[in-house]
Amino acid sequence: MQNKKNTMKKFNEMGLDAPIQKAVNELGFIESTPIQDKTIPKILESKQDVIALAQTGTGKTSAYGLPIIQQVNVEDRFVQAMILSPTRELCMQISEDLKSFSKYSKGLNVVPVYGGAPIDKQIQALKKGAQIVVGTPGRVKDMIERKVLKIQQIKWLVLDEADEMLQMGFKEELDSILETTPKEKQTLLFSATMTKEV
Repeated sequence: MQNKKNTMKKFNEMGLDAPIQKAVNELGFIESTPIQDKTIPKILESKQDVIALAQTGTGKTSAYGLPIIQQVNVEDRFVQAMILSPTRELCMQISEDLKSFSKYSKGLNVVPVYGGAPIDKQIQALKKGAQIVVGTPGRVKDMIERKVLKIQQIKWLVLDEADEMLQMGFKEELDSILETTPKEKQTLLFSATMTKEV
């Protein structure tokens, strides 16, 4: 067994491009956490689905966020990545994190959609065009039904805290959302616990 300390990669060895590197340096990211170490290269290099067990606070938003930001085509204004989270608070936090990571990625737009906030503003934001949408299942389903949010062409689907979404009774919404996504996509499941249902 190698010494754990020596196996941690530095962020500048992850294959991330210069604008992202600059943003994470400013955020003080130097060494990767185990979850980042395992998932960032995998998402960058393969189209395989990923199931990752990670507790809160282990850097999972950057574990999936950084490689997605790097691969998004900013020339295209349609939704390329859909990130689902169980709560409004987590949705806002993920969205803020992704905006920080993509600070120097010109043309990249991240839009959060969640309940308990005026829907009109969120509809306007989506109509302007966003490559990454972060949302709670209920509001996302609503936006899809209103034909404002189109996720038929997404390349990445992230379920953040998948276990919590099921515990909170979002199975029906999740099933409905998943039905509108393309077969050819990379699904990334991040969860603190992994039940059979998840």
